[in-house]
Amino acid sequence: MSKFIDYLKTKSFRNNILAAVITVIVLLLVAFFSLRFYTKHGQGLNVPAVKGLPFEQAVKKLEDAGLKYEVDSVFILDQPAGIVIDQDPDPNTFVKDNRTIYLTINAGKTPNTKFPDVAFKTLREAQALIESSRLKLGDTTYRPDVSRDVVLEASFGGQPITAGQIVPVGSRINLVLGDGRGNEEVEIPQLMGLTMDEAKFSLKGSNLSLGTIIYEGPITDSATAVIVKQDPVVADSVTKVAIGTKINITLSNKQQ
Repeated sequence: MSKFIDYLKTKSFRNNILAAVITVIVLLLVAFFSLRFYTKHGQGLNVPAVKGLPFEQAVKKLEDAGLKYEVDSVFILDQPAGIVIDQDPDPNTFVKDNRTIYLTINAGKTPNTKFPDVAFKTLREAQALIESSRLKLGDTTYRPDVSRDVVLEASFGGQPITAGQIVPVGSRINLVLGDGRGNEEVEIPQLMGLTMDEAKFSLKGSNLSLGTIIYEGPITDSATAVIVKQDPVVADSVTKVAIGTKINITLSNKQQ
């Protein structure tokens, strides 16, 4: 043990310790500066803002800045085709030269989707299915049926549509729902002498609808023309009709 302690006191030991310390320091300095050189520490640029630009302009801006890019696409109905919807990293983020910027652009063609099965679903269920298929709920109308707020019919572009049919994403789907009243009947309103607007108001209040419109003689102003005939008409044998029944009318500029 005494020999080891004597060795620690020798000049040779001190020189070895000094050499080891210097070697470690040199290695650390070499590693530090090599890493700085390899990573180009402190060298880079702020990512330019390209969100909202047409794709070609965005690419030129990135290439001029010395950056690479990769592209993905989505479809957003109310956005112009071909513009950058999103970018990653965000604008003004500090990055190294030659960094890849990920762009999301709005597709130029409307994609299609399958229409979901909404038959006999409640309005809330049908709306959820329609929106999950990237479609939009359009108008909802009612007709007599024992089911209330249940889908009886769906239409697109004025034509009935069934589950599985292909429609463009973003299309508006109109629904016909049951009113929960079934075959309940209402009194036939007296429309004779009313204008068409007045008749529509009266029919709506009775849960009836306007049917065929016939014009008798030349009509100079349809707003002031009055109803001179209606079908069905109130009679001794017929005073009520089912909810939703269409009432046909004849308009004329001359009251009868």
